[in-house]
Amino acid sequence: MVAHTDPSMMSAASDEQPLSLWQQIKEDWIAHGRDWTKPGFRAVAVHRFGVWRMTVEPKLLRAPFSVVYRALFRHVRNVYGIELPYTVQLGRRVIIEHQSAIVIHGQTVIGDDSVIRQGVTMGNRYLDRPTEAPRLGKRVNVGAGAKILGGITLGDDANVGANAVVLKDVPAGKTAVGIPAKIID
Repeated sequence: MVAHTDPSMMSAASDEQPLSLWQQIKEDWIAHGRDWTKPGFRAVAVHRFGVWRMTVEPKLLRAPFSVVYRALFRHVRNVYGIELPYTVQLGRRVIIEHQSAIVIHGQTVIGDDSVIRQGVTMGNRYLDRPTEAPRLGKRVNVGAGAKILGGITLGDDANVGANAVVLKDVPAGKTAVGIPAKIID
């Protein structure tokens, strides 16, 4: 069984050195206020475990971890309302601030130190383009109820207002609000 730091444990959303599973979970725990009972922390921890299990070789040894992951993923989705598949490229210290109705497309990229709140959807915009998903830079702040749809990019330090529907790129350091979202300074 592989239990060392693997390059795949460093997401494309992060440019920092790769960490072991336990180092990542500890860092996420600190980011979530050292509260292991927070549903957001639990969702991120299950995500990290899901990514880690894919590094276990041979595949035969991976199978029991996959069974555990699927059970934990379903628990987080069904009990806390947070759908965060292991295929999401999740940066370091990402905070899921509150629970309920959070759906994140499996091809989404979320940069380091970003914050996601309740009711957020990040997904594809068109049925004929199922793999298009948002890419969030570092320190992106996503307000409650926001919808970020399509293969768009939100730059570093971007903000998305509550209930905004973002359909176009948001430049770094800018704020998007409204339906459809417009950039404000």
